[in-house]
Amino acid sequence: MIAKLLLAGTASVLLAGAASAADLPRRAAPPPVFSPVPVFTWTGFYLGTHSSYAWSDNQTIRTTGNNGPGSGFTNTQLNVAQNRRPGTFRSEQDGIGNVGGGIGYNYQLTPGSGFVIGVNADVTWTDISKSYAYFGPALAANAGIPDPSNLRQRLDYLGTVQGRIGYAFDTVLVYGTGGFAYGNVNYGANFFNGAGTLAYAGRYNDMETGYAYGGGIEWAIPTDSFLNRFNFIGSFIGASAITLKAEYLHYDLGSRSVLVNATGLTAATGSYTSRFNTEGNLIKAGFNYKFGGL
Repeated sequence: MIAKLLLAGTASVLLAGAASAADLPRRAAPPPVFSPVPVFTWTGFYLGTHSSYAWSDNQTIRTTGNNGPGSGFTNTQLNVAQNRRPGTFRSEQDGIGNVGGGIGYNYQLTPGSGFVIGVNADVTWTDISKSYAYFGPALAANAGIPDPSNLRQRLDYLGTVQGRIGYAFDTVLVYGTGGFAYGNVNYGANFFNGAGTLAYAGRYNDMETGYAYGGGIEWAIPTDSFLNRFNFIGSFIGASAITLKAEYLHYDLGSRSVLVNATGLTAATGSYTSRFNTEGNLIKAGFNYKFGGL
């Protein structure tokens, strides 16, 4: 009987202790830690590469005969008037697979979405060229044989230094661009007589300057994209992001007159002037490595 009382008392004490412990205030759990989501910004330097498709636009070669001593038409002016030499000739060129590279800097006014301003310099090795053959009419004054002519035009490369302004929708940037353009051009005119002997020749090979304008779109690849797993070069050089881009550009390098003189290989006298102009378009696609920011 005594043992039962002792057991019952012990049980009561234990239950009372447990109830008292349940009433004690619990230690507050630590608040969860939230990591802020990084906000992408286009601010920073970048460099990259691209390939392109180029084609000419509104290019015309105009040839005139030059005045000699005295009044009236010279033989070269008559030759153009009678279409023995090409008075107006449309020059069209195109080429795909051209490569280039560029460097620039962007500044985004507000992170996330907002306006972006920047400057860019790039160069594209276009190497688009064309050679044209022209055969004048078989005139009786030329013994019924046409006078062949050959006109050549080439653009070796195109470089630009441009400002740009755009609007960023987070990791997508839409922009317009415009500024200075330059490139190496090569113009040539060779006029033969009916026997195939070079009678007149002229050439120009040098850098021309002008302007360019256009626009494009650029997309920054998210850091968790599988494409970034293969970005070994970007990681090696310390790039913070890689972006894909597509751009359209119109360029105009102006006009140049080429003096086409008599070669002395025939009895031809006088001279011509052939005026060339270089104007066209580029569609570029490529990628940039971005440095700085997120």
